[in-house]
Amino acid sequence: MKLVIDLLGWAGAALLLAAFGCVSFQKIRADSSLYQWMNAVGSLFLVINTVYYHAYPSAFVNIVWITIAIVARARTRQRTAA
Repeated sequence: MKLVIDLLGWAGAALLLAAFGCVSFQKIRADSSLYQWMNAVGSLFLVINTVYYHAYPSAFVNIVWITIAIVARARTRQRTAA
């Protein structure tokens, strides 16, 4: 189980860094669905990892990060639907 949790943590970190790098180098847009989903999934993986290791401040930050990604995605969807 520990190996799976560690792999999820590393995958989450990689997704967040990839999302940030892609936006920073203008490979994807910050308002794109891909960027928001990379942030949400990466943060979810990190929440699982940090809760397992009882790193609750980091888990809290990632829960907020997920919330931001979901709200941003919903707003983007509303703008494109209108």
